[in-house]
Amino acid sequence: MELRSQVQKIALQMTSYGYRRVQKALRDRGQQVNHKRVRRLMREDNLLCIRRRSFVRTTDSEHGFRVYPNLAKGMVLNDINQLWVADITYIRLRAEFVYLAVILDAYSRRVIGWELSNSLAAELALSALRQAVKGRHFAPGVVHHSDRGVQYASHDYTQLLRDHQLQISMSRRGNPYDNAQAESFIKTLKYEEVYRADYRDQRDVRNSIGRFLEKVYNRKRLHSALGYLAPAEFERRLCKAKAAEAQQ
Repeated sequence: MELRSQVQKIALQMTSYGYRRVQKALRDRGQQVNHKRVRRLMREDNLLCIRRRSFVRTTDSEHGFRVYPNLAKGMVLNDINQLWVADITYIRLRAEFVYLAVILDAYSRRVIGWELSNSLAAELALSALRQAVKGRHFAPGVVHHSDRGVQYASHDYTQLLRDHQLQISMSRRGNPYDNAQAESFIKTLKYEEVYRADYRDQRDVRNSIGRFLEKVYNRKRLHSALGYLAPAEFERRLCKAKAAEAQQ
């Protein structure tokens, strides 16, 4: 799995590479592997000589919309629904890319909204946000943090945030560390679900990603930062403790 992950990363970053160049890049990283194995892995994952036009950036910060300051920097969290973080990533199918928008509660690490689409239009991110606000009980003032992408800066998206009294926060230009929790989740998703799967079509990937997010990541995957609890269990215990404290 580690070798396959490295092959996929190199092939998607360097879209003109054939299997021999990928083999060289792997050896430069300390992976001793022959070209036949690399070619087999790339053929199985449909990665042989991907054309550059097949890759689409998920973040387009060259737009005319307003960019908001980073409110999340330096926040000290002690409860859920204080900071939500949002991001978009791509997932490669056999013949196309699809895109996943997610929103997480930064304190519990729980995925509270998500949507899949074959388009990077603003509706992708809007659908994830609508799911988040519908499924959470929160007071005004929650900080919503994202990158500067056009989906998050669009009038429709920022208006929906204002409608629900969410504060708008965005990362600094070219600084992925400003949204480190969302980036960490994307890495987990890729390693524990996407790189292990061979999705046939959009219906297949939606079912598989939905199962992973709702049944595995939220309810079973243990997080060291949460005292080795799953996000849903962490939130349940937190709410129970708050209720007990209120009765005292």
